[in-house]
Amino acid sequence: MAQDGLLKSLENADIGEKVALEALIAALPWNGDGLIPAIAQQHDSGEVLMMAWMNAEALRETLSTGRVCYFSRSRSKLWRKGESSGQQQKLVSTHLDCDGDTLLVKVDQTGPACHTGRKSCFYWRLDAEGAEITDAPIIDPNTLYGNA
Repeated sequence: MAQDGLLKSLENADIGEKVALEALIAALPWNGDGLIPAIAQQHDSGEVLMMAWMNAEALRETLSTGRVCYFSRSRSKLWRKGESSGQQQKLVSTHLDCDGDTLLVKVDQTGPACHTGRKSCFYWRLDAEGAEITDAPIIDPNTLYGNA
């Protein structure tokens, strides 16, 4: 079945219907770099923590190990969340949106998710007049990365 065909067929699938992981991975609309956006959300509070990218290898590793793994565009390699800061994300569940072009990764976050030491990367509130910082760091980022 073509990429669009599999994802389109799932729109009318019955609850409980399953698709093999490799078939789904093959059908996902990866971008030109072989990546798909992944939104990390704290599983119990619903707070959106961060957005990062996954490639097929990162998705497979996340699903098989239960520890969230992303693809770092700046380092061009897999990035296991918390490997340098200790602030890991334990996988609770992974979901795909209706278009198949974005992942929602529900996690149990240890400490801050943001490299700035904040709980969430979404600490800028925007309005018609500009932007406002809404959250303070919960940990000094120098402490997170051993620069203190």
